[in-house]
Amino acid sequence: MKPYSQVRAMLAITKASLHAIFRSPSAVVFGFAFPFIFILVFAFMGNSGGFTTYKIAVDNKADTSNEIYMALKNTRGVSIKKYDDQNALKKDLENGNLAGIINIQKNPKGNPPYIFTIKSTTASNDKWPQFITLVQSVINKISNKIYPNRPVYADFDFNFPRDITVIRKYKSIDFILPGQLGFSLLASGVFGVAFMFFSLRTTLVLKRFFATPISRTFIILGEMLSRVLFQMLTAIVIILAGYFFFDYTLIYGIETFIELLVLSFIGLVVFMGMGFVVSGIAKNDNTIPPLANIVTLPQFLICGTFFPIDVFPKWLQWLAQALPLTHLNNALRDVAFNGNNLWDERWEIAILLLWGIVVYAIAVKVFKWE
Repeated sequence: MKPYSQVRAMLAITKASLHAIFRSPSAVVFGFAFPFIFILVFAFMGNSGGFTTYKIAVDNKADTSNEIYMALKNTRGVSIKKYDDQNALKKDLENGNLAGIINIQKNPKGNPPYIFTIKSTTASNDKWPQFITLVQSVINKISNKIYPNRPVYADFDFNFPRDITVIRKYKSIDFILPGQLGFSLLASGVFGVAFMFFSLRTTLVLKRFFATPISRTFIILGEMLSRVLFQMLTAIVIILAGYFFFDYTLIYGIETFIELLVLSFIGLVVFMGMGFVVSGIAKNDNTIPPLANIVTLPQFLICGTFFPIDVFPKWLQWLAQALPLTHLNNALRDVAFNGNNLWDERWEIAILLLWGIVVYAIAVKVFKWE
């Protein structure tokens, strides 16, 4: 007679649970349908995106004592940054983190008084066209104020394609897909695990397992493994669909793809811990949705799923930075488009792991077997 194998028993639980997940309409809807619907909607909306915050750098030799600079500095939605490190400036520009580099100089000819120039790249195609319109509006307002019946205050010296460096093109899908992937992982991890373990407890399935030789640890691992396999399959489908159908950027191909899956796995495990907490404190199945929404809805709305967190007030940005989905979304975008590796994202990963330690410590305290 073969000795009892905990691993084989765990895999049997995983197989049965995975089969149940695929037969669950809610699991398929949350895992596949919702992310794809959002991706389709925002992908076809194009690159306008409605993003209203423009990060710009100022040339170190620029004249910053004029009306244009002061007007831009005080314009809502414009964030001006000065760089001492030119390598950091170049990296941010190439990664699409800046709308461009502006330079304002006095006109040696004297009329108009200033010359305004901007340099950018195709990585910021979602930013610089709108920013140029904003600059033109600012110059026109200043001109009408100072010279109501005379020439403009500054000559806007911009030429496309002269002033736009061609590198990889930033597309709306490069922002939207990582956010939807993160949302899918969050929703599945919290709602899926919460409902699954609450159901197993209330239907006495967990109690029946006690009559078998399998340990409690392997029961939990078996159920978790089924959720991980399902959601990682979802992540693979979402990423590949984005790549083949919407030209989603995987800057280093298969290497980037694998790193995205590693990040997805880390995020999913953290979010599953939140699901354990919800299942442990829920009194009945009617209390699971509101409890899960308390965990998921704030992250869904303010953690950069649809819009950069820069568009929010400072206090809301600080709150977003404290939540795990923000760091998962940041890491996914940095790896896919900017070409960062996992070591480059070590601080984002560290924050996710710290969240994991906290939520699993709480889960151990509140989880109920009966």
